[in-house]
Amino acid sequence: MSDWIHIEKDPKHIAREKLKAQEMRKTQWWLNKISRGICHYCQKTFSPDKLTMDHVVPLSRGGRSTKGNIVPCCKECNNKKKYLTPAEIVLNKLKQQNASPQGDMVQPENKQEDSLQS
Repeated sequence: MSDWIHIEKDPKHIAREKLKAQEMRKTQWWLNKISRGICHYCQKTFSPDKLTMDHVVPLSRGGRSTKGNIVPCCKECNNKKKYLTPAEIVLNKLKQQNASPQGDMVQPENKQEDSLQS
């Protein structure tokens, strides 16, 4: 199993990983990441002091404080992401793109006809 996700979650796990994250904020690795000033999610540029440390897989969902699971993130994206995993973010975007005002899924043009002809 990968080192950036830990399935079993508990308050001790979260507290331990938060302490690790605090220590990682002091490392040259993290300082280099934020010095670029780019949010991992929206790709916009910010001053390093405006970037937060985001756990791609949130601690509350079993994520860990490792280099593979921590990214610089603007406050707006961090607030939007909250406790979601990357897969949930993608699924939410797909649902929003395909939902009609009535709440039904929209069938892409000619897809239904194409699938019937195969």
